[in-house]
Amino acid sequence: MAQTRRVSAVSARREMNRTAFERNAYVYGSAVPKQDIRRVLEEEPRKKLSHETRKNREKAHHMSFGYVVFLMAALCAAGIVLINYLQMQADLTNRIKHVTKLENQLIALQNANDEEYNRIESSVDLEEIKRIAIGELGMTYAKEGQIINYESVGMDYMRKVAQE
Repeated sequence: MAQTRRVSAVSARREMNRTAFERNAYVYGSAVPKQDIRRVLEEEPRKKLSHETRKNREKAHHMSFGYVVFLMAALCAAGIVLINYLQMQADLTNRIKHVTKLENQLIALQNANDEEYNRIESSVDLEEIKRIAIGELGMTYAKEGQIINYESVGMDYMRKVAQE
């Protein structure tokens, strides 16, 4: 009979330890039951959700056809805007490259023009022109009575139309 009491005491202790383990309480003694991993992984922790959170989750699971169509239309519109933006960016980049190329051509032409102007300027001998004008063409310097000074009222230029 002592043996029976002992067995029932051990089984009672094991049962008590098992229920304590299920309540996540600390169990004293050496007869701690092993944890059933499958059961723990299958159980998900129960969190208390607010009414609004639960309502939002239910709405997310049940989307209406109209809402799906609206989302698809919004997605298509965003895609079209994105594609147009990328095309405009590419066009702008090409135009900037073209303008840069034209600016480089303009600079090259201006440099060539300046070089040609300087070459022409340096080839003209003013002393030779003066010699030909006075010697061959008979030009003379102006005399005292030939110079007329005129003071303009405004800042405009003056044209001589008739000789007095």
